[in-house]
Amino acid sequence: MGRWRARSVGHRIAGLGDMPRSGGPGTVTDEQVAAVVKRTLKSTPKNATHWSTRATAQETGLSQSTVSRIWRAFGLQPHRTEAFKLSTDP
Repeated sequence: MGRWRARSVGHRIAGLGDMPRSGGPGTVTDEQVAAVVKRTLKSTPKNATHWSTRATAQETGLSQSTVSRIWRAFGLQPHRTEAFKLSTDP
């Protein structure tokens, strides 16, 4: 019997949702995530125009890959400026 069929037979409609997964619990708190997002959006580092994952990781005490995952989850790209530029095309 297939996995989904067995879940629906055993747990009815609740079995079709996401079940608990293996692995350890997450180690990054919501407060840490909020701090990374706030720092990225509201401030700039010394001697730089925007935050990098390495600089943010060093400031927050998280790993560079964790900062990268947070940025990806929130769609943050601090290296891209939000500026309007007039086109010189005819």
